[in-house]
Amino acid sequence: MNKLYIGNVSEQASALDLESIFEEWKIPFSAPFLVKSGYAFVDCPDEKVAMRAIDTLSGKVELHGKVLEVEHSVPKRQRSCKVQIRNIPPHMQWEVLDGLLAQYGTVESCEQVNTDTETAVVNVRYAAKDQAREALDKLNGFLMENYALKVSYIPDETAAADAPAVGGRRGFNPRGPPRQGSPTLGARPKLQSDVPLRMLVPTQFVGAIIGKEGATIRNITKQTHSKIDIHRKENAGAAEKPITVHSTPEGCSSACRNIMEIMQKEAIDTKITEEVPLKILAHNNFVGRLIGKEGRNLKKIEQDTDTKITISPLQDLTLYNPERTITVKGTLEACAKAEEEIMKKIRESYENDVAAMHLQSNLIPGLNLNALGIFPGAASGGMSPSVVSGPPAGAQAGYQSFGQPQVESETVHLFIPALAVGAIIGKQGQHIKQLSRFAGASIKIAPADENDTKQRMVIITGPPEAQFKAQGRIFGKLKEENFFGPKEEVKLEAHIKVPSFAAGRVIGKGGKTVNELQNLTSAEVVVPRDQTPDENDQVVVKITGHFYASQLAQRKIQEIISQVRRQQQPKASATGPPVARRK
Repeated sequence: MNKLYIGNVSEQASALDLESIFEEWKIPFSAPFLVKSGYAFVDCPDEKVAMRAIDTLSGKVELHGKVLEVEHSVPKRQRSCKVQIRNIPPHMQWEVLDGLLAQYGTVESCEQVNTDTETAVVNVRYAAKDQAREALDKLNGFLMENYALKVSYIPDETAAADAPAVGGRRGFNPRGPPRQGSPTLGARPKLQSDVPLRMLVPTQFVGAIIGKEGATIRNITKQTHSKIDIHRKENAGAAEKPITVHSTPEGCSSACRNIMEIMQKEAIDTKITEEVPLKILAHNNFVGRLIGKEGRNLKKIEQDTDTKITISPLQDLTLYNPERTITVKGTLEACAKAEEEIMKKIRESYENDVAAMHLQSNLIPGLNLNALGIFPGAASGGMSPSVVSGPPAGAQAGYQSFGQPQVESETVHLFIPALAVGAIIGKQGQHIKQLSRFAGASIKIAPADENDTKQRMVIITGPPEAQFKAQGRIFGKLKEENFFGPKEEVKLEAHIKVPSFAAGRVIGKGGKTVNELQNLTSAEVVVPRDQTPDENDQVVVKITGHFYASQLAQRKIQEIISQVRRQQQPKASATGPPVARRK
């Protein structure tokens, strides 16, 4: 495993160029570079050096304007059942990783590889070639907690000779030495912030930022210990291009300052008279907290840094572009200070959101939290569109959430602060329309009730996935717009209607079921006594809690209703065919 394949190699690149890069990054090689058209091969002294080359260079280093891709060189005949997965979050629990891997087949072994990287690396062997192939196709680039997984084949010389192992739990057999609670590599400090710096720069300056044969950007990368992606192919013909900087907060700020200096010098050299402002891209979910109540946070940053800061309007957002542009005007020194303060606030918001997600996400196995858009992910372009494709990170193999698939439409009444109605509706109704399209649900705000002027009822109608997305975005919007304090959890009351004949089952004998529900979900669940059923013979169940608790409670109650209906179905149609039991 010490032979490397180098892809995306420029036609102008020579063996000498590649040697220079390896020498620059202090990566030894044990044989000459074999350069072909568009790719190259090289041997490293051992597997550890090869791994270091992959982690140091792949997707991070440019040569003649092309970002190199480096991976193990594996002949086709050995591309069988074994893959290597890199860039695994250091704090990820093994159970979560196991569940993800098992979705693509039977995992015969999964061994951690000792590397010098902050993130974890595992070698995985599947029982069949097609399983390994599917895992490679689906997991390469898949986001887990803001880390994009990197998957490649590793040589599998014994694939044909080995027979599948027997025993062990479904999808997994005994594997090598025991592992710790998560694939962490010790107490090594984090080298990168989870939130990259995203900038917009005028297209006319991109060439100067890259420099001749990538020399300038390579110097910035080296000096600031960062990975810098210039997305030149995005928005062909656009006047501005995004740049993503991955590093520590200090590294991001240093890279930002260097880029601003280059733009300022280029503006002088080309006699551009207008000011070149700093433009930072930030996911909309963080902007409300950056602005602060009545704009206090933003005003303080302006005063402290002597800058003028404006933020692009909400109307510019789309489902495919959830970022807003923060424009900072002032001296280079002032803009650099403002960048530090702005990104500090954005990182705080992100960390608060992730902490809340980690606390509660284990309550709902099998649901794709990325689909919510509350917690943006850093894809190749940084804080990019938050609807991420691929399998849910916590899903267990073959597991259907809450036992029974729900396909029927449901209606949920969600109660929000009356003052938040404008934020949910948006200017000329744009936000609520966009939310409705995104979630695939009908969303209406009921007229104000004279008896309760502090709350308004949002009526959401749609299947479970639509409920999950719509309610999640509403919870997120209330947090983003500061209707709850920065350290205060967003808790809302939701009402769902259940058939009166099922209400007793929700309560349970002596309140046993409803108490178990509350213990399981951390939500308050109340079935008000002495209710008179409505015209549809339904009564209200009240659920109060944070988003994940409320969702789990709603799903469990709907499951109880489905069970009661299934039990009644044979009685209602005794002459009909028997109801098939779901395995």
